[in-house]
Amino acid sequence: MREFLYYSRNAPTTGNFGSDLMKAGRMDIAIHIVINSLFMSHAIRRETKLHLLFAGQPDPVKHIEIQAAEPKEHNQDERSDISKKDISGLIKRALYKYKKGQKVETMPGVTVEKKGFMELVEELQESGREIYILDKDGEDIRTVKLGTHPVFVLGDQDGIPVKELRRLKKGFTPVSIGKTTYFASQTVSIVNNELDRREESAE
Repeated sequence: MREFLYYSRNAPTTGNFGSDLMKAGRMDIAIHIVINSLFMSHAIRRETKLHLLFAGQPDPVKHIEIQAAEPKEHNQDERSDISKKDISGLIKRALYKYKKGQKVETMPGVTVEKKGFMELVEELQESGREIYILDKDGEDIRTVKLGTHPVFVLGDQDGIPVKELRRLKKGFTPVSIGKTTYFASQTVSIVNNELDRREESAE
């Protein structure tokens, strides 16, 4: 199992963010994160889990957890193609279904709750996950010995807040995909490719 934790300072925390995704707290970035984390050509990554942390207005911070549900026995040819409109609808549904003080399953494999960034990181660590911070000054991911259940943490175009980033770097391993700066969603694809290649070489 691999996991990604994407933090957005400005992504809205209610479902009425409209259709202009760039103006809606750069929800377009979050949607591309979902697609590049969980979907491949003609396939879905079922051994991958994504955590979206939205810290925008009006009710921060919302944690949306997404893992592709197993297909039902009568529908093994479940579609793996996906559109930005589909993902936007999935996120809107999750935010609309939020209930104070609860972790709500809004559809199979998707939950929403109110949870802070460091609270989630510490919870993942306590459950046995190995946390890695994606940072251009970190150790090259190609040389890092990764754990069996890694969680890769990354931020949006504004990055992770400085205070939290300092705490993360003190306690966890920063890793880099190289000196070139990529979009957040491209970074996820590169990490997935690295992990795929490691799994292939181990077979």
